[in-house]
Amino acid sequence: MDSQYNRRPLDPLVSRNLFRNQSYKAGDIPPFAEAQEQLPTPILPEHPGFVEMYWRAWELIWSRLRRPTSTSGLVSEYCTLSSNDCLSMLHSGFSVHAGLYGRRLIDFMGCLNNFYRCQHDDGFICGELNVRDGGDCFYPFDPDSTDPNILGWAEWRYFRVTGDDSRLAQAFWPLMALHRWFRDNRTWPDGSYWATGRSSGMDNQLRVPDSAHHHRHWSWIDATMQAALSCDVLGKMALRLEETELASELSMEFSRLVGLINGKMWHERAGFYKDTSPDGEYSPVRSIAAYWGLLVKELIPEKRLALLLQPLREATAFKSAHQVPSQSADSPGYQGESGGRWQGGVWPASNFMLLKGLRNVDQNQLAHEIGFNHLQNLWDIYQHTDTLWDYYAPEASAVGEDAQAESLLTAGLSAVAMLIEDVIGVTVDWPLRRVTWARCLDSADYWGIRNYPLGPDGRLDLMGNREKVVAITNVPFTLVLRDRNQMMQSAIPAGTTEIDLT
Repeated sequence: MDSQYNRRPLDPLVSRNLFRNQSYKAGDIPPFAEAQEQLPTPILPEHPGFVEMYWRAWELIWSRLRRPTSTSGLVSEYCTLSSNDCLSMLHSGFSVHAGLYGRRLIDFMGCLNNFYRCQHDDGFICGELNVRDGGDCFYPFDPDSTDPNILGWAEWRYFRVTGDDSRLAQAFWPLMALHRWFRDNRTWPDGSYWATGRSSGMDNQLRVPDSAHHHRHWSWIDATMQAALSCDVLGKMALRLEETELASELSMEFSRLVGLINGKMWHERAGFYKDTSPDGEYSPVRSIAAYWGLLVKELIPEKRLALLLQPLREATAFKSAHQVPSQSADSPGYQGESGGRWQGGVWPASNFMLLKGLRNVDQNQLAHEIGFNHLQNLWDIYQHTDTLWDYYAPEASAVGEDAQAESLLTAGLSAVAMLIEDVIGVTVDWPLRRVTWARCLDSADYWGIRNYPLGPDGRLDLMGNREKVVAITNVPFTLVLRDRNQMMQSAIPAGTTEIDLT
């Protein structure tokens, strides 16, 4: 697969990447009108606008589904983000989180298979692939050539939500080889990781000077935290696959990264994690990138967690009219009225990451408040524009400057995934056969979700109001109910179960 100019030391793990030998087998893409009947249905009588955006989002996702051409070498259907010819690892890695809810109609995870198929012999996977021929859009050692290393997180979340472990034994090997490539080629001698504005996904943020296409020899907080997240999820995969040596390798790196992040990249005076310069100086920008650390509980010491979360509650920092800006309002370069892309813009991908992190550290109420604020602002703008945009201004009810319409990520992450998980509040850990309903809405009307997929063939209708919860399902599970005041747990058998909350 590698050409003459591209020969580098081989990683033997790549030989276990079976995706490289796959070929495309055409799948069926049902018409949207047919698919709609099988997708989960949100029930929100007091917020019909959210439901309208939800169905518009699925319609948009369906309109972007593509089959690979015979000359591309790609092995699965994918969602195209725009009219260009490149398939983005970053966008694909995020978009599959919404695809979880349509998995019985389309194998959305197959989009990641296209990247595994194009892995180089040393483990490198380019951040963008040309959909015409499957070729890389960047040379491997271009500092911009990679995207954030988040594919392992997507695979692990798919397993936890669906209980389907059939992908783990296949995806682990390309992911492990990719992780090693990052460690060999995107680190400094102390083990911290670097990126660029482009490869981090935050192209114009001023956190590192003149860094749109160069690392500037800084240690980048998001790249380093993403490496820790990769160690964490790949380590869990390795243990399930009984790959004890690799699990040990990942555990040792994870321990080093935890020490490094908390020793070198915690700015005590600011009470925040930041990028650091070669001279040990901290970035003047408080970036939403620091919240990647919330996705791994063992990463943030308990004594620092409250300090890290506090700026999310402060108007001078991250609590803007439309939450959450990509950098704090008191950081240099903040653009409150226009968003200025990553100089304050509200982006669904970073919001999604933040809300998953908040739930990971048991901040369910805060996650709901931010998610509801985000959806309400989207709806306010949707009513005037009839579309979803790729980013929004934080201090005005407006789209971001030069924002793009018909955004696939906003559709999938905000209008679908956040609506289900953070506004309605339903999440699943199916290996434990557990459904959690964080009931933060307060309504006398029945609200919830119908036709929610459980495991391989289960279905759930979960609805309720202030006084009662009704679960209708064909598979048994444990239901955990949370609200502001209490938590209760119930064993739910197949059939109809009513729970009195009074």
